[in-house]
Amino acid sequence: MEDEDVDEEFVENVTDCPSCGDYCGHSILKERKAGEGSNYLLKCDECGHVHTLELRPPKMLLIPFLLSEGANTRLEEIEIDDDEELHIGDIFEHDDASWEINRIETKTGNSRTKLVASKIGRANAVRSDVVMVRLTLTRGEFSDSDSIFVEREKMFKAGSIMEHNRQKWKIRAIHTGAGRTMTGRVPAHDIKRIYLHEPPRVEENIPRTPRERRQAWKEGRLGENPNPVVPDAEKSGKPKQQKQGRRQKKKRR
Repeated sequence: MEDEDVDEEFVENVTDCPSCGDYCGHSILKERKAGEGSNYLLKCDECGHVHTLELRPPKMLLIPFLLSEGANTRLEEIEIDDDEELHIGDIFEHDDASWEINRIETKTGNSRTKLVASKIGRANAVRSDVVMVRLTLTRGEFSDSDSIFVEREKMFKAGSIMEHNRQKWKIRAIHTGAGRTMTGRVPAHDIKRIYLHEPPRVEENIPRTPRERRQAWKEGRLGENPNPVVPDAEKSGKPKQQKQGRRQKKKRR
């Protein structure tokens, strides 16, 4: 049985380092209040780069939601960031349950497939058994956003390899309501976002000796070469040793 205490190591102050191009732990050198938020002077724990991070809390809105669970329906107001865009089919957590949005209305009662929260008059949602997990996929200096739908209790482990769109990715960090972790397991319903990076490429079946390289030529693994040249190392190697061995045997006779 695995020791869960070892896996549940949370790393605080994890953010994007402009020098590393990766999500790393940071030390806070200075904090200054700015309006309703704060400006932080940070130092990367990995490369030592010092940079500034500005954090501002989003404005919250109360959006009326009709929540349907079987034959029961109730109206509740749910807090949402004013700049968040809701889509038909989005799944969210509320009252320890998952809900899927099946209708979005403007303030004038018109139906939309997607809408920014500040323009929503009301939304409808039904109970769901799956949750939506948002992803940030990073390739080199470029990042894209995506999302997946999984069972509420599915576990994701930071540092492990997962497959998405037929490609393998490394889970660099997991963002939860309590912060970001770069190690440990987190159930899907507690995840705000998963940060994925391309895993390091493992070099496999690379010919290293002259004999392996010649065989690779024959099999076409090194490109088009119908008449592979015998490496000099093979020409002057084993065959000469065999001839010398035969001459010695003749002398003994």
